[in-house]
Amino acid sequence: MIKLEGVDYQYHEHVALSQINLEIQAGERVVLLGNNGSGKSTLLKLLAGLIFAQEGRYLFEGKVVNKRQLKRDAKAFRKALAILFQNPDTMLFNPTVREEILFSLLQFDMERDIEALAEEFDIASLLERSPLKLSGGEKQKVALCAIFATEPKVLLLDEPMANLDPKSTGWLIDFLEEQEGLTTLISTHNLSLARELGTRAIVMDASHTIIYDGAIEALFENQEVLLQANLMHRHRHKHADATLHSHFHLHNWS
Repeated sequence: MIKLEGVDYQYHEHVALSQINLEIQAGERVVLLGNNGSGKSTLLKLLAGLIFAQEGRYLFEGKVVNKRQLKRDAKAFRKALAILFQNPDTMLFNPTVREEILFSLLQFDMERDIEALAEEFDIASLLERSPLKLSGGEKQKVALCAIFATEPKVLLLDEPMANLDPKSTGWLIDFLEEQEGLTTLISTHNLSLARELGTRAIVMDASHTIIYDGAIEALFENQEVLLQANLMHRHRHKHADATLHSHFHLHNWS
């Protein structure tokens, strides 16, 4: 479904992606891990067709994705593949939540029951409110509802739990688990959530390339990769008897 072949991308002189080779099959649930600055967000933007490979190729459902192709087929591509940014404020601009959802549907000439959608996302009470006056977690739900309303095949989520409280985080994990057949690629640097979000892990490091692609459970046993990606650190602490010990700790904060 998704295939990247030797993809490079840089902002001016700053390398953001280096020799990215990646394949994702339909229905896979993939977690994209790496420290801030490793290239996770850039990779998601490229997959969403917001930026384009400067070297290498990106294919979606067997078709090359580039500026020329999107000029011909942008509507079908953007309906099939949706992205949710870490900061929902960048995606919300309509006067009410209802109009936010309706706007997404109108882009693709779709009709759906907005009340039913809002109930599914637990935002029915917010439909007549301004999305800009909601909490961070509420905004995230509204933005997700608006893009999910168009029934995408692929959902790209960039640190989706960053603005959510524990209850809303649990709701999102359960919601994604229930979406049979949906392909998801979810970025995070919180290892405590990785097992909940997918079965396959892709890890990027400071060299802006993929250093691990495999089962999530096997990743947790791979100390070398976790250290290289800065997802694990050594922490020293002193016991009550003044004995000094050093232990490895996984990075589990969001």
